[in-house]
Amino acid sequence: MPSACDSLIEDIEDMVSFGDPTPHERQSSRKSVVPRARKKKESVSNEELQADSLIPGTQKIWMKTWGCSHNSSDGEYMAGQLASSGYQMTDDPTEADLWLLNSCTVKNPAEDHFRNSIRKAQEQQKKVVVAGCVPQAQPRMDYLKGLSIIGVQQIDRVVEVVDEAVKGHSVRLLGQKKDGGRRLGGARLDLPKIRKNPLIEIISINTGCLNACTYCKTKHARGDLASYPVEELVERARQSFQEGVCEVWLTSEDTGAYGRDIGTDLPTLLWRLVEEIPEGAMLRLGMTNPPYILEHLEEMAKILNHPRVYAFLHVPVQSASDSVLMDMKREYCIDDFQRVVDFLKERVPGVTIATDVICGFPGETEDDFQATMDLVKCYRFPSLFINQFYPRPGTPAAKMEQVPAHVKKQRTKALSQLFHSYNPYDHEVGQRQRVLVTEESFDAQYYVAHNKSYEQVLVPKRPEFKGKMIEVDIYEAGKHYLKGRPVEDSEPFTPSIAAPLEKGEVSGLMQVANGVQAAPALLVGSYSLDREVLKKLGMGLVLAAAVLAFVVEKLY
Repeated sequence: MPSACDSLIEDIEDMVSFGDPTPHERQSSRKSVVPRARKKKESVSNEELQADSLIPGTQKIWMKTWGCSHNSSDGEYMAGQLASSGYQMTDDPTEADLWLLNSCTVKNPAEDHFRNSIRKAQEQQKKVVVAGCVPQAQPRMDYLKGLSIIGVQQIDRVVEVVDEAVKGHSVRLLGQKKDGGRRLGGARLDLPKIRKNPLIEIISINTGCLNACTYCKTKHARGDLASYPVEELVERARQSFQEGVCEVWLTSEDTGAYGRDIGTDLPTLLWRLVEEIPEGAMLRLGMTNPPYILEHLEEMAKILNHPRVYAFLHVPVQSASDSVLMDMKREYCIDDFQRVVDFLKERVPGVTIATDVICGFPGETEDDFQATMDLVKCYRFPSLFINQFYPRPGTPAAKMEQVPAHVKKQRTKALSQLFHSYNPYDHEVGQRQRVLVTEESFDAQYYVAHNKSYEQVLVPKRPEFKGKMIEVDIYEAGKHYLKGRPVEDSEPFTPSIAAPLEKGEVSGLMQVANGVQAAPALLVGSYSLDREVLKKLGMGLVLAAAVLAFVVEKLY
């Protein structure tokens, strides 16, 4: 870094200027100095140093995440970095010193919950840091004034922001990550993280998208498409399997568009990832829009047929009316969507196609809505996400002529009734299936497994089944699930190549010889200082160490 001085100082003596006193003058001036006795302060023997309450890295943090699996992945990374820096993550918001709120901007209700959580935290005198798409897209909202913000591409700096928030400062990091002018996918993939489920790794393969949908607020936050290199994603998957993961989810705002900005494509990435998946472990693809999957249908069918890839694809249709799709700027027509679905159903036995529908988009007529009803009747989608349209501030759709609220509600109710009128899994009763057990049911009565089609199968809650591939006989089918009875003679198969991490354990930390995770360190300049040691030394020495490291770095 260039010096603030115009000329180089080659010797310490060069710092003495023409107007400075000579050594003789300095010695003579000491004779006129009259010493003054200091009053001795009374020592307070019962006073305790309350340093820990002021030193970042000693506090408890509660984190709440709303929204998609991409947001969940960001939340896991932030939790991992904070825990590896000394903070204690807690599931109890009342005992936390700071709330980290990771928001979603897709729907009004999600933002309302986010806003209410901020208000609740402030009422309880909690420190607050906000993250996610809401503050990234609208950082100047009144209810965000004075709050620290972590941008969606700055999650690798969460410790810095939380450190400052703990000290009562407000910090906002909202910039984009770039390399030589090219926008990057985001923070590094090898950062520490705490998986919500130690058996499942969520990998964001890209951020942003190529679309400009008129109703979408996420575009304002995530921006244009920026993909991670294939090798980085493969390495992240490889590390995950080495930590006992048996299921990988690929996520992004549009997985189908992956690689278009870096000269590759989704099938290329998937074939590389398949090589790394251990036997019995599974890969699940995330959401893809119709335009970008159309040109890869042949390869996608082959990949979805692979034994270690779920035969599942989430392809949002939003509406079956070409007129509405045009107003949405979805860049496809209903024939394109049907071509994708028909092709995959023909080439991939048992494939599950999940889709989304928006009811009551501005300008939607009764005929438009009926076309959507007919589409659902035709395909009987087993997984259908029904959304009543909410105008998001700042989007073109918010300025369009709105469908009356009562009409939107009626259409949403009608489509929901149609969806619940059929049972998509009845034909599977009596089948024998292999399923991968990864989760616990919400009521804690069963373990949750998934078959090749990524259909939810409830199995008995036996500890030996968790993280295993087992064989079951399907004996019951519900609207959203199947129930399986384990085959008696079948042995559970372990797909993990290593023991899974414990729940709450930080992924990606270095291991020392005795198997204990290496102590995290605080970086000051380019020098590493152990945070636990700094806590014991107190804030004064922490600041002194920071200054010393800065000076040494500048000199050498």
